[in-house]
Amino acid sequence: MSIFNFKRPTWIPRWLNIPLIIFIAFVVVLLFFGDNNYMRINSYRSQINELKSQIKNNQDSAAMYEAKVNELNTDNESLERLVREKYGMKRINEEVFITNIP
Repeated sequence: MSIFNFKRPTWIPRWLNIPLIIFIAFVVVLLFFGDNNYMRINSYRSQINELKSQIKNNQDSAAMYEAKVNELNTDNESLERLVREKYGMKRINEEVFITNIP
């Protein structure tokens, strides 16, 4: 009896052979069980997209605050208005009435 006289059962298709099964198993192991598996790559990709959106939001808010600082540094009237409204400061011989109206 020789090992090469193996008779394939009839229920196994002709195109299904050992190298094909090994190749499919190798691809499955790489896709789902390796260090750089498909699930981990997708999670990293979603984290990258989320961080990019956070960077864009932070850059937009930084630009807005930079514009406010620039306005306060150049325009004395806006600085005076901000100080009077936010901190309740007043000029000499001036009366200020603060009301809390909802």
